Amino acid sequence: MIRLTDLTIRFPGFTLDHISLHVRRGEFFALMGSTGSGKTLVLESVAGLTKPSGGTVRVGGRDVTRLPPEERNVSLVYQDHALFPHLTVLQNVMYGQRYHGIAKEEGRRQARELLDTLGLSRLENRRPEHLSGGEKQRTALARALACGPDVILLDEPLSSLDPQFRGELRRTLKHVHETTGTTFLMVTHDFADAMILAERGAVIKDGRLHQQDTVANIFRRPATPFTASFVGMTNVFPARYAQGCCTFAGHAFEGLPELPAWQTGFAALRPEDVFVGSAGDFPEGWRILRGTVERVEREGFTWTAVVHCGDQTLTALVDRHMVLSRGLESGSTVTLGFAGEHLHHMPEND
Repeated sequence: MIRLTDLTIRFPGFTLDHISLHVRRGEFFALMGSTGSGKTLVLESVAGLTKPSGGTVRVGGRDVTRLPPEERNVSLVYQDHALFPHLTVLQNVMYGQRYHGIAKEEGRRQARELLDTLGLSRLENRRPEHLSGGEKQRTALARALACGPDVILLDEPLSSLDPQFRGELRRTLKHVHETTGTTFLMVTHDFADAMILAERGAVIKDGRLHQQDTVANIFRRPATPFTASFVGMTNVFPARYAQGCCTFAGHAFEGLPELPAWQTGFAALRPEDVFVGSAGDFPEGWRILRGTVERVEREGFTWTAVVHCGDQTLTALVDRHMVLSRGLESGSTVTLGFAGEHLHHMPEND
């Protein structure tokens, strides 16, 4: 449905560098990256709001690279909603239909169906100032859908919402995608949103794509150290590979499954795949490291132990019982364990 080929956009101090991306018809695709990575530029190039310096943009098989926004049949939903403050919810939703040849009464019927689907029927006569953040975002989504677009573009749709509304809107987006079959391209800095909503995705940094794959593969098998860090695989170490052995964090591990052919690269572990205990606590065949606790951190109901091992630092998720019952604290000597199949390897060049 969307195919970008060598898309390049140049601004002073920043270049979107030869982006090639394919979003299939009817899928929910997430483009992930930090602030300033270029992900919104990609979105705006598909919408026709930013002119490329090179490359092509195709939507539904048509080359739309030089077409104005109104001829592309795509709808863009910004994170700040961009609702007209003087119009009601229903009027906002119907606003764009006049430019797509939809008769007023038919448009009103379609708009009310969308309001019903999105749980907004009782609010159709309210103005945006009297809506919550989640209600505003759902109104903006209804307006985007009301014109019957081939593609919905979402710019950080959940970032401005309070936590209690995020889950509600995630469920709404998933329901709308499943029931309409519309193609969605979402940009986000939050990998959790991508995990819940998208089948496939890509990671962008400094105007360059680092990986394009299923979201599950990006999560479990990141292609670069940056992607690993972005998806929460925070234990990334320089590693050496020789004679069936992988050496990192001052420890050498033999007999690991699927060791790569390269001599130097990176080994990585997710914090939830590293466990703290005693040597006898781990299943047979697990790999063991020993180290000293640097600090124990708490974030909400989650605890992490940061442990010095050799010349590196590992982070492990720990439960409250472990912290309190074993006196886990700075300076404690601990044993860490992990299953060999959870160790992920990446080449040196990223």
